[in-house]
Amino acid sequence: METERLIMRRWQESDHEPFAALNADPQVMEHFVKPLTREESDQMIDRMEAAFDRQGYGLWALEVHETGEFIGFTGLIHHAFLTEVEVGWRLSRASWGHGYATEAARAAVAYAFDELELPELVSMTTVANVRSRAVMERLGMTRNPADDFDHPNVPEDSPVRRTVLYRLPNPSPAAQKTS
Repeated sequence: METERLIMRRWQESDHEPFAALNADPQVMEHFVKPLTREESDQMIDRMEAAFDRQGYGLWALEVHETGEFIGFTGLIHHAFLTEVEVGWRLSRASWGHGYATEAARAAVAYAFDELELPELVSMTTVANVRSRAVMERLGMTRNPADDFDHPNVPEDSPVRRTVLYRLPNPSPAAQKTS
């Protein structure tokens, strides 16, 4: 898929090194349990590619159209602890503040609603992650504090365990009839 400035594509061998650097950056990973090792980062790519093969969608590698630079990922993921599909993103620090996350997430939302005909999408992050929450709000997502939860894959004593959940219903009347 392409947006005005981005290419959203399957993962390539050349993505491993910059993705590992992104996942090792303490600022990028501030709202996660910890930065990832190279091995953990490579395993994550393997899981993302397997999701594409299994379900036909996933987290696309993001590339800047003009330069070919890899900047992170945006896409759709299904977690075992949620019934809904999540739209998510993770971008390199150098790509923050350019609107890339919102631009790519809008394309992922359009794909989820128009092609997959999903009735609803969610997005989640830690309470303190104001950057991601702003993207969610720019996408038109809304939060009901009653939906917030303690992330089951985060240790109980972790400061990033409390998770806010935002929702976006598919505006298509046909999608609402199937939900």
